[in-house]
Amino acid sequence: MSPKQLCSNLKGVIGFPVTPFKEDNSLDLEGYRKNLSYMLEQPMCAIVAAGGTGELYSLTPDEVRRVVEVTIEVVGGSVPVIAGVGFAGGLTKLLASQAADCGADGVLAFPPYYPNADMKGLVDYYASIAEASGLGVLVYSRDWAHFTPAQAEQLAEIPNIVAWKDGSADIRRYQMIRERLGDKLHWVGGAGDDMVPAYYGIGVRAYTSSISAVAPKLSVKLHDLGVAQAGDELNHIIAEHVVPLYALRTKRKGYEVSAMKAMLNMLGLCGGVVRPPLVEVSETERKELQNILEGWRNAGFLDL
Repeated sequence: MSPKQLCSNLKGVIGFPVTPFKEDNSLDLEGYRKNLSYMLEQPMCAIVAAGGTGELYSLTPDEVRRVVEVTIEVVGGSVPVIAGVGFAGGLTKLLASQAADCGADGVLAFPPYYPNADMKGLVDYYASIAEASGLGVLVYSRDWAHFTPAQAEQLAEIPNIVAWKDGSADIRRYQMIRERLGDKLHWVGGAGDDMVPAYYGIGVRAYTSSISAVAPKLSVKLHDLGVAQAGDELNHIIAEHVVPLYALRTKRKGYEVSAMKAMLNMLGLCGGVVRPPLVEVSETERKELQNILEGWRNAGFLDL
């Protein structure tokens, strides 16, 4: 898939599956297949293999390859598969070229491990990802990587940099970047399902959803309401069914993954455990998650 074709497909919910691990911390690829099949019952516009929700940072390069390969196998060409890449140097190039060799349609470029790097070095970092993969690259602005409009414009000049995934939830900054770059890049909301009203309010029409791993019907509903600009209903669902989850996820670092895995386990799907340094949710928080799931089920967002 060409970079241009990739962007034309990114309209809707971009699914972010977890990477399930067994109790001994080994990959549970059969469980992963089960989870993906469940997600794909709903109209995802793309799937990200080994992204943030998929614990890219805890996987070996071989594990990333296996996750990407299984994703491509299960998806079967129905939607684009975007592979997570990150870290720095030779490891970054390895993951990027490996993604292309596996048959991925694009790559999601995390910021390098080195925080607050010089802009020249950052341009070289993203250029190396684009060159090594030959695929369409989505820049993932998150953590310490908060780019100014001028810096974003430098990155947009790199061949094959085709899309921008905002992970900072700074809508003012995102608007300024989009106003400066216009249609040079494809725009994706990436800070959370709770940000759909803000993203769709400024014209974004695609977002990455971690909720899609557990309740893809809910994710698709948020997108549909955002496109329709049905503000009252959208804000009601966000307040009733999304904010409680995101409030819990802020309690401890890493809960954005731990909570989703715990919910999958509760549904009889395959969340498994998290790898250190992430920690499991507490028993009290499991009860909160169970209540959230019950609310989703009663509202028709869960069939399990």
